[in-house]
Amino acid sequence: MSLKQSEYGKVKIIPLGGLEQIGMNMTAFEYEDSIIVVDCGLSFPSDDMLGIDLVIPDVTYLKDNIDKVKGFIITHGHEDHIGALPYVLKEVSAPIYATKLTLGLIDHKLEEHGLIKSVKRKIVKYGQSINLGCFRVEFIRTNHSIADAAALAIFSPAGTIVHTGDFKVDYTPVFGDMIDLQRFGEIGKKGVLALLCDSTNALRPGFTMSERTVGKTFDTIFSENSKSRIIVATFASNVDRVQQIINSAHKFGRKVIIEGRSMVNVIGTASELGYIKIPENTLIDIEQMKNYTDDQIVLITTGSQGESMAALSRMALSIHKKVTIKPNDTIIFSSTPIPGNEKAVSKVINELSMKGANVIFQDTHVSGHACQEEIKLIYSLLKPKYAVPVHGEFRHLKAQASIAESLGIDKENIFILSSGDVLEMNPESAEVVDKVQTGSILVDGLGVGDVGNIVLRDRQNLSENGIIIVALTLEKYSNQLLAGPDIVSRGFVYVRESENLMDEAREVVQDAIEDCLYRNISDWGKIKNVIRESLSDYLWKKMKRSPMILPIIMEVSGY
Repeated sequence: MSLKQSEYGKVKIIPLGGLEQIGMNMTAFEYEDSIIVVDCGLSFPSDDMLGIDLVIPDVTYLKDNIDKVKGFIITHGHEDHIGALPYVLKEVSAPIYATKLTLGLIDHKLEEHGLIKSVKRKIVKYGQSINLGCFRVEFIRTNHSIADAAALAIFSPAGTIVHTGDFKVDYTPVFGDMIDLQRFGEIGKKGVLALLCDSTNALRPGFTMSERTVGKTFDTIFSENSKSRIIVATFASNVDRVQQIINSAHKFGRKVIIEGRSMVNVIGTASELGYIKIPENTLIDIEQMKNYTDDQIVLITTGSQGESMAALSRMALSIHKKVTIKPNDTIIFSSTPIPGNEKAVSKVINELSMKGANVIFQDTHVSGHACQEEIKLIYSLLKPKYAVPVHGEFRHLKAQASIAESLGIDKENIFILSSGDVLEMNPESAEVVDKVQTGSILVDGLGVGDVGNIVLRDRQNLSENGIIIVALTLEKYSNQLLAGPDIVSRGFVYVRESENLMDEAREVVQDAIEDCLYRNISDWGKIKNVIRESLSDYLWKKMKRSPMILPIIMEVSGY
């Protein structure tokens, strides 16, 4: 046995993000002195991450092993797969390999961050392989809600690993050809060590509908709402969806306006690279909207997830500079809310409905992810020895594990990993052998990682309980109280209606200071602590609230 064991080295699979959550997808594959990284995505902040713009993966492991990192291989151009690249590349500089549209979208990001000259990039075609250290990686055509999506066959000395990326099986895609099931079958025949498969829709039975079915729905909606202005909100990156809206608009003689920064960027890139075909004289600028009647206009906009700064949300709140919602408008939500966004979406729908608009959100979206039958198809073609569900919350990964087991994969060969787990495998065995540092790095404005848990906790405390500032002046050397204590409150109580409370609070602080001076405590840190503790106790007894208390001591020289 020991002789046979030594024939194979071991390949490591290390998810750095994208498990336990939707978004922030990133996985490292390591064999001896080579590491390749598949995807490099961001996720959007949860409600309790106050003031945070984006969340990106912690890449400490890659920084510590920078000499081994051979490149980033990107499966497709969605934010949860490419969004962290500009931040991560500043720490871990390595070449990027991706299909044409995916690289076009990445280039746009790198330009914004001033990285375009310093990063090596290569377009890879379907069926083409690239050699990176001990690995050879082949791009395989798949279908998704953005064109140019790819699965990856990763050939290593320990065996072949297939990573599906985000995928579905679409027999009638809007752009390009259907998924290359034949190639999956050929790779399966030669033997697959492990399959990392998209789990996003693993809880849903059946097949995902073809993207084309949405086009028919749009035609119906356009014919039924021929008198009104039509506004469609969808994901900026869903190029095929935008293509179908443009097709329907052209068919019904309407002009199209693209609104929202990310939408303009993506559609501009897709159009330049030939992934979207816009009939001549169909696209107009938002400034020209006034030259047309409502029944001649379609607006395609961002904001289908209720994002507060997106174009549709600004229209709903009447703060959009160019578009005012009118009672006759028909507004189509061509997406389903991402888990956690439901409240924000229903708030925008309510605002729009209150303005008299007709809001449609049924049957205008199909998922870009495989349901159970398509997942079964991929497993049946590849017949992997080990199953490693990826892309999803724990319940999604668990659902896929059940599918794999139902298809005859041994339970001990199915691995539901957590971010940071190091899964080491070869044809004889597979086990989790280690855990590396992972986590979320918070991006706030231009600051990356400078807001940590302590700052977030302070922000939450401020947002829930407010702040009280206690200002006083002490004489140098003698520590006599010369002025104050003055108390300023923000976000705690309305001071004019709580004068008694503030007077009592001032007395509590005064007593605390006098007690310190009586006991000859001259250390300002200690004085501040005593003020904080005594005022905090008083306010909790009186109000059952704990505002942030910030004592400020000023020093004045005696005369």
